[in-house]
Amino acid sequence: MSKVGKKPIEVSKDAKVSIAGKTVNVEGKRGKLSFTLPEGIAATLENGVLTVVTEREDHELSKFHGLSRALVNNMIEGVVNGYRKALEISGVGYKAQMKGKTLVLSVGYSHTVEMPVWDGLTVTTPTLTEVKIEGADKQRVGEFAAQVRRVRPPEPYNGKGIKYAGETIRRKAGKAMGKK
Repeated sequence: MSKVGKKPIEVSKDAKVSIAGKTVNVEGKRGKLSFTLPEGIAATLENGVLTVVTEREDHELSKFHGLSRALVNNMIEGVVNGYRKALEISGVGYKAQMKGKTLVLSVGYSHTVEMPVWDGLTVTTPTLTEVKIEGADKQRVGEFAAQVRRVRPPEPYNGKGIKYAGETIRRKAGKAMGKK
């Protein structure tokens, strides 16, 4: 039995959860999400408490038990509060701006990098060196933020590039002076 999978999920009053066969549907103020449970895993909803259970004792099934519970919990948290990622851009002339539904990055290449914003995500640029990504689906928010960071990851010598807010970059010493 999975330790994480055993924990019951308290369903917020702001979220509506419905279970149709193997599919768990969650709806809230930030949107709708659904997840299909793997074979051998079931979910029950009683008195505002959702529990994810295994249909049989199996080590392989135990792995999916905790995963399924965590994914359903993330869906409920996402439709109620949402998820956010913030990115910082550092470097001379490096900037980001929104043009319609496209994020335009100017990060030292001979061309600008244009990234269309995925459905269900909200991307804002409060300043030219900040990018904020918000959405209900934790996986999509994290993946889009990772793709933006991948355009120009921070380099360890000057620290230029795109990094997560609060991320520390281990700096390396530059080229040492030659011996006399």
